[in-house]
Amino acid sequence: MKRTTLSLIAGATALAAVTGFAALTAPEGTAAPEATKAATRLPVERVGLACPVPSSSEVAETVYTSYTPAGTGAGTSPDAGTSPGSDKGEDKAEKPTALLKPATGATASGGTGKKPTAPKAPATVTTPGKPVTAEANGASVPALTGSATGALAPGWTVQQTTVVPAGGSRGLLGLTCGAPDTDFWFPAASTAKARHDYVHLTNPDDTAAVADITLYGPEGVLKSQFTEGIPVPAHSTVPVLLSTLTQEAAQRDVTVHVTTRSGRVGAAVGVADDKLGSDWLSAAADPSGSVVLPGIPADATSVRLVVFAPGQDDADLKVKLSTANGAIVPAGASTLHVKSGMTTSIDLPDLTRGSAASLFLAPENAKRPVPVVAALQVVRGKGEKSEIAFIPAAGPISARATVADNRAKASTLSLTAPDADAQVRITASAGSGAGTPASKTVTVRAGTTAALTDLVPQGLKGSYALTVEPVSGGKVHAARTLAVPQDGVPMFTVQTLTDDRGTVEVPSARQDLGVLD
Repeated sequence: MKRTTLSLIAGATALAAVTGFAALTAPEGTAAPEATKAATRLPVERVGLACPVPSSSEVAETVYTSYTPAGTGAGTSPDAGTSPGSDKGEDKAEKPTALLKPATGATASGGTGKKPTAPKAPATVTTPGKPVTAEANGASVPALTGSATGALAPGWTVQQTTVVPAGGSRGLLGLTCGAPDTDFWFPAASTAKARHDYVHLTNPDDTAAVADITLYGPEGVLKSQFTEGIPVPAHSTVPVLLSTLTQEAAQRDVTVHVTTRSGRVGAAVGVADDKLGSDWLSAAADPSGSVVLPGIPADATSVRLVVFAPGQDDADLKVKLSTANGAIVPAGASTLHVKSGMTTSIDLPDLTRGSAASLFLAPENAKRPVPVVAALQVVRGKGEKSEIAFIPAAGPISARATVADNRAKASTLSLTAPDADAQVRITASAGSGAGTPASKTVTVRAGTTAALTDLVPQGLKGSYALTVEPVSGGKVHAARTLAVPQDGVPMFTVQTLTDDRGTVEVPSARQDLGVLD
C-alpha cells in the first residue's frame, strides 16, 4: 500500500456518502401531473454517512474507496441536480457534491487525545460508475462524516479497509461506512478480558445527538453505568470501551443495543482480540422472525452463532446451513432456544467442511415467529496464525446493493436464496485505475449459497465495486469476503450487502383537489 497521505478537508473534493438521510425535491418549473394512478420511484438527492476512527495502531494502513453506481435516473449524469433553466456551471449550489471530511470534534486513536491528521485531498469524485480511492496511515486518522448530493447521491457507498500488520490490533478490518440512524443492534460483542470492544458513535449532522447503550449478557441486562444520555456533539465522534460500562464479570457474548434520545448517529463496534486479531462488527438487520447470515468462508475453522430475543417471548429456532448443494441441518445444532432478553450462543465446529455457506434461522412454529437479532463470529487459521471477522444478520436486497474495494483474486461474493430460486444481475465496475465494467446474470437455487470469484473488470488496475440487482424470483441476501493474507496469517473481513435505498417512492397525487360545489 503506498504511503500517501490523504486529506478530506480541502475544497469540495473528496469521498462521499452512503444512504443515511434522503431528500427529494421536484425540479423547479415543472408542474405535477394531473393524475397519478400509482406511486413513482425517483432517485434520492441527498445521502449521508459516518466513518469511525479506523485504528489506534501507528502501523495501520487505511484505504477509503468511494463509489456510486451508474444508471439510476438523475444519478447517470454528473450535471444532474442543476436547476432547470440554469446554465451548466452557473448554479454551483445545485451541482452534485461528494464531500467527506474529518469530524470536527474527533479525537483519533480511539480517544487517546492525539490531534487528528488533516491529510491532502484525493482525486475529485465527478462521475458515477468509477471508484475513487484514497489512503491514510497511522493512528492519527480521524473519524469522517459527510454527504453526497444530486447525481452522486443514489447508491453511494464508501468502504473503509485497514491493514494492521502487527501488534494487539493485528488484522484486516473492513467496514462499509454506515448511515446515521436511531437504533442499532450488535450481537457478538464482548466484555471478556481478552477482548477490547469499542462502540464508536459518530454524529454527521449539524445538531448534537444523545445516545443510550444497553448491554445484554447470557443472564439478561448487565448492570452498567455511564450508558445513558451520552452526548455526541455535531460532526463529532465518541468511542466507548464496553468493559468500562459494567462491573459485572466479563462476558464472552454480549448484545449491545444503541439508541438515540435525540438526533442520529453512525454506530459500529471495533473489536480487538488478544489472540484472534481484530475487525469491525457492523449492526445486524432489524429484529425478525427469520434470519439470514450469508457468506461464511469455505475454510472457516471456527464459527460461533450469537442470538438475542429483544421481545417479551422466548424464541425457538430451526437452524439450517445453506451450501452450494442445498440446505442441511448442522450436526448437533438443529434447533436453538433463545430466552427473552438474554444473549444465547452456540459453537458450530467444522461447519462448512470446505464449502462456502450461509446460515438460516427460522421459527419452529411458523405461525408464531419471535423476532431475534443475530451475528456470527468467524475464525480462519489456527493458533498464532488465526484471524477473526464477523457476519451480522443481513436483510434481503430489494432493489440494489453495492460493496466497494474489491481486489483481483482476493474477493468472494456470496449469494443465498433462502426460500425460492432467484435471478440476480451482478456488475463489476471499472477499476479505480483502469478497467472495463463487466456484468453477468446468475441464478441462485432455493436453499443454496453461490460463491463467485470470477467477475473482474477487463484490464483491471486498482480496486473495483460489485453491484447486485435482483431480476426475478425470491429474496436474495449477499456478503463479500475480502482476503488479504500476510506473513502466514489468513487476514480477511466480511461485509454484508445492504439495499442502497437509492430511490424514494413519491406518493400518488389526487386528480382533483378543488373545492367541492
